[in-house]
Amino acid sequence: MAERILLVEDDERLGAQVVRHFERDGFAVRWLRDGDAAVAAPLEGVDLVVLDLMLPGTYGMDVLKHVRRDSGVPVMILSARNETADKVRALKLGADDYVTKPFWPEELLARVRARLRRPSMEAEDRLRVGPFAIDVRGRRLELDGKACDLTRAEFDFLVALARRPGAAIRREDLVEGVLDSDRHGTERTLDAHASRLRRKLGAHGRHIKTVWGIGYRIDAEVA
Repeated sequence: MAERILLVEDDERLGAQVVRHFERDGFAVRWLRDGDAAVAAPLEGVDLVVLDLMLPGTYGMDVLKHVRRDSGVPVMILSARNETADKVRALKLGADDYVTKPFWPEELLARVRARLRRPSMEAEDRLRVGPFAIDVRGRRLELDGKACDLTRAEFDFLVALARRPGAAIRREDLVEGVLDSDRHGTERTLDAHASRLRRKLGAHGRHIKTVWGIGYRIDAEVA
């Protein structure tokens, strides 16, 4: 069965060229031309997302955040933006690769094949850290075998920590990856979400640690 690629690219000429090369190489391709369509698109069965940044509608970085909140599907950025800050931000938000335009089609295909050979993040769609059983795709948290209702931001905050248990995650990275960009979230907003999350988790809130001067981490065990 052909591996399926979701291409999000608004440039008609470039998009048609990429689709032609992908299909010639045996991939099944769905081509979307704006960010709003990408946010609405189902990701079930998609093996790789190839995503432009400068899109009509929803900005590409926000599409990336949306994809990474809901899925472990690999994401390859394909963009004319070649500033180091853009590359670093995309990788922090969960991109698996970053290809700058212009590019040789052979290089793009080689990177796609290499990415698809690696294990995907689908195994991380179910996370278990201490007492927390997290279904990332289904956006559900079970605590001691019972469902625990969280807001979108609380859930995304918990998942961001649970993907790297024991590691201190910087506040600024959490702000960028967890909070809605259009609501101008700040580190103080993030701290408020962390406080409410701890209260909802009751005694298990002790697993979420404040790392002073850095940010937060989640520990599987607490003293």
